[in-house]
Amino acid sequence: MCSLTPVLAVVLGAVLCPALRAAPLPEFSGDQDFQLFLRKNLEFTRKLRGDVAALQRAVCDTFQLCEEEELLLVRQHLGIAQAPLEQCHSRSFQAEACFSQICAGLLHYHGSLASVLELLPAHTGLVEQLQLDAANLSSNIQQQMEDLGLATVTYPAEGRGALPAFSSRFHHQVGGFFILANFQRFLETAYRALRHLARR
Repeated sequence: MCSLTPVLAVVLGAVLCPALRAAPLPEFSGDQDFQLFLRKNLEFTRKLRGDVAALQRAVCDTFQLCEEEELLLVRQHLGIAQAPLEQCHSRSFQAEACFSQICAGLLHYHGSLASVLELLPAHTGLVEQLQLDAANLSSNIQQQMEDLGLATVTYPAEGRGALPAFSSRFHHQVGGFFILANFQRFLETAYRALRHLARR
């Protein structure tokens, strides 16, 4: 179950993985209420992406941490994990599994954003709004799944909600950088999956 929490990010590739384009679509994909739900949540996800991008700029401006390529070795040391979304672009695409994985990812990033909040006290309002919006998106998806009679798939917690432990201020800064980068990729994938369904 995912009731409240925030945020999404995992690039899916150019337009959408061919596997997703070839996947069978759920029988409710043409339903008007479902399409309205998809359009609203596409807008919501677009807003989240904009807010994450604003925080990424703040990290770049504040700590001069702007390019992933320059930080890959530190990333390996920190072990910052990307919340998975493979269910949203697998050959055996199922709405239940995809939506459940989006909810689980939002929970993951909701917890991780607390580290960003500590890192950017001058941007507390934006981080907290991002958390609230992510919680609302998660709740919207959960409610729609219930309305459609879809079963919720539960994914392992994997330390969900626990803040990463950083051994230095620099590691905390790099960790915040990658939390936001991962979240942005997660949102990209979630956005593409929703948009794919909305086009049908």
